[in-house]
Amino acid sequence: MGKIKKGEFIELEYTGRTKKDNNLFDTTYEKIAKSEKSYNPKVEYGPIIACIGEKHVINGLDSKLEGKEIGKEYSINISVDEGFGKKDSKLIRIVSRSLFKKQNLNPAPGLQINAEGMIGIIRSVTGGRVLVDFNHPLAGKELVYDLKVIKKIEDTGDKLVALLKYGMAINKKMYEYKLNKEVLKLKLKLKLPDPFKSKISEKIKGTIPEITKIEFSEETTNKGKK
Repeated sequence: MGKIKKGEFIELEYTGRTKKDNNLFDTTYEKIAKSEKSYNPKVEYGPIIACIGEKHVINGLDSKLEGKEIGKEYSINISVDEGFGKKDSKLIRIVSRSLFKKQNLNPAPGLQINAEGMIGIIRSVTGGRVLVDFNHPLAGKELVYDLKVIKKIEDTGDKLVALLKYGMAINKKMYEYKLNKEVLKLKLKLKLPDPFKSKISEKIKGTIPEITKIEFSEETTNKGKK
């Protein structure tokens, strides 16, 4: 059915596990998430649409999808460097237990914390010292993705929705759109500065060449007089 090329949009399903211990860390299958007790009600399960070369999935997987065939299933190994990189010893820090007490927190191994915008996991608690690891939880680990490439996406609207969601973290609740041939009318439900709109426009036209013109508008709320 043809090989996947860079810049094409494809629909796929996958399950990601750590290679050494086979621990599940990501899946598009709700059934698998529930059966392995990793279900998150805030996650939208089901096939995703990704543009190859745009890093809508992790780098190592993104590059290895190029050249794969539509309709086939694959098991793809991701090395440490291709995944989340090696562990950085500078991101493993010793924190005084008294700092946790001030925040009314009881530090315990495995507890995830947010410190100055950084997510860390407590590795050990010894006396008055707490060892916190601020590396990505998958840093230093080889990964395996079992996946199925379902189909190639041809519909311009489907490409647009996927690009906004996975490329710019803009979900469908934040906008409305209309397509008239090559013209896109994008109505935003939030106020964005003009430089950001320019970046959105450049990204869309650069990734979806069938869209050549973008007209922005913003949703306004009319408040009645008291």
